Amino acid sequence: MTAPGSGRGIGNGESAAEITTTFVGLPRDSFRILHVSTGNVCRSPITERLTRHFVKERLGILGGGLIVESAGTWGHEGASMESHAETVLADFGADASGFTGRELLDEHVIRADLVLTATRDHRAQVISMGHSAGLRTFTLKEFTRLVKAIDPATLPPLEDGVVVRARALVRAAAALRGWLLAPTAEADEVYDPYGAPLTFFRSIGDEIHQALDPVVTALTGVPAKA
Repeated sequence: MTAPGSGRGIGNGESAAEITTTFVGLPRDSFRILHVSTGNVCRSPITERLTRHFVKERLGILGGGLIVESAGTWGHEGASMESHAETVLADFGADASGFTGRELLDEHVIRADLVLTATRDHRAQVISMGHSAGLRTFTLKEFTRLVKAIDPATLPPLEDGVVVRARALVRAAAALRGWLLAPTAEADEVYDPYGAPLTFFRSIGDEIHQALDPVVTALTGVPAKA
């Protein structure tokens, strides 16, 4: 297995300048988002790269201590992203280059400030690993639902830094978890497109996009351009 921070870099293809920027002051001055799916070749790579792309669209950079990465509960260590997943990213103008799959390790969970999973089963697996992960682990759609209920005015301004704002966002979402339940069990699921045709991959990409948009807006304080 490839250890985090080894040859390929934890940012899955970030430039040297970005890696230097985001590693300054670890762990105090950084905020690490970990996206988790099963194989780490479809859903979590799409979510990772779209998160980075949308943050850059809002802020112009992926700096300020924000680190976005992914792994799989049955991760295909060293595998390339599925070609249909690359196509979905290209549809959004996001960069798919330099990605290699990872198996989820204890170290990834320990270092993560926010874990966003594709399904409830993934969430349960992350929490079962321990490391006090329960309060910072959500399904992606669950986190979106909670974030939508948070008044942006209660979050620190971006001038205080993305890290400060992100930490406050996770605390606020965790506090709301027991009050805002999913309307159905399926509402918090992003289904696996592995082996499916491109049309299904694109529908999953659209789901992920819709779920990420309010999250990135809350993180950055900047809405998407119309």
